[in-house]
Amino acid sequence: MKVDHFENTEYKCSNSDTALNVNDGVEQPPILNPYITSFYKKHKVRQLTFDDYMEGIKAGDRTILSRAITLVESSLPEHRDMAQRIIEACQASSSNTSMRIGITGVPGAGKSTFIEAFGGLLTSRGHKLAVLAIDPSSEKSKGSILGDKTRMETLCNDPNAFIRPSPSAGSLGGVARKTRESIILCEAAGFDVVFIETVGVGQSETAVHSMSDFFLLLMLSGAGDDLQGIKRGIMEMSDLIAITKADGTNVDKANLAKALYANALHLFPPTESGWVPTALTSSAVTKEGLEEILQKIYEYFDLVKENGYYLHKRREQARYWMYESINETLRNSFYENPVIESIMPDFEKMVLGGQMESFIAAHKLLEIYKNNSGEKDFPRQ
Repeated sequence: MKVDHFENTEYKCSNSDTALNVNDGVEQPPILNPYITSFYKKHKVRQLTFDDYMEGIKAGDRTILSRAITLVESSLPEHRDMAQRIIEACQASSSNTSMRIGITGVPGAGKSTFIEAFGGLLTSRGHKLAVLAIDPSSEKSKGSILGDKTRMETLCNDPNAFIRPSPSAGSLGGVARKTRESIILCEAAGFDVVFIETVGVGQSETAVHSMSDFFLLLMLSGAGDDLQGIKRGIMEMSDLIAITKADGTNVDKANLAKALYANALHLFPPTESGWVPTALTSSAVTKEGLEEILQKIYEYFDLVKENGYYLHKRREQARYWMYESINETLRNSFYENPVIESIMPDFEKMVLGGQMESFIAAHKLLEIYKNNSGEKDFPRQ
């Protein structure tokens, strides 16, 4: 006989007997912490005076040094006077015996890994190292990741090293506009070796070359046409080429690339400094080749200091950046002119609407600026 156990059966379920019941839950906290205002009022960062900045920089205080570089990098007009005073004061105590080393290379060459390993070797030799790492800025959001401190974890914790990432902000050659001023501040803080790491664009490295004493190019083995580097002209500026990642099964390829690049360097005319560039291999993992690179750098500085080229190049750097400062000052003066600020949106709309050619709009804006600038002082950098 078939028995249906569910027939005529009445189920009585309480609220606690079903999984379909929805509890009231806990009260949701507010989106913003209600105590955040009082916290910031209590822990408000004290505004530093000029004397505070100078005492901190000369004492090697890395926190104050970072704040000073932030002030120098700021585009706010109200920060320029203080930044200029700090730069001028640090310029007097900036070292003429330091080593400014520009480091660039193709993307993926391992620049950050190399800098961490090589920087550790320098600090172990008693040097104080400042790393000014330039991160590429997004063309869309204009932001940068600034993640070099994450990639250089060991060097970041070294008491004799200072790492400062800065956004490129669209600057030519992948160098932040205020990098040279940051170098002066770092040297005034007692750092005798300064690395300027570029984003590795490979095409426009004139800016970093113009602010460094020694130019180090990092290359990969088997990365394509070896002559491509010569056509770019970047090898012509290099004082030393280091073939990175020369470890494991890549050693033979690295040695072959070393020979090819060393031969290619001989095709260029003699350098003004009297230095003969060459190529070496290195590995940030096994530390092989790092000592040889350091010895080459020491040899270079011994040579250029003896024959006078070191000071000659420093003067050339100063001349180059004099013109760059003029260009920057004129640019700021133009865009901050109140007349230009008021009419710029209208000209932009006409260009976007096809009512005026861009060259004509630029010419008219410059004419208006020239007629309205008067005797107004240019803003200080």
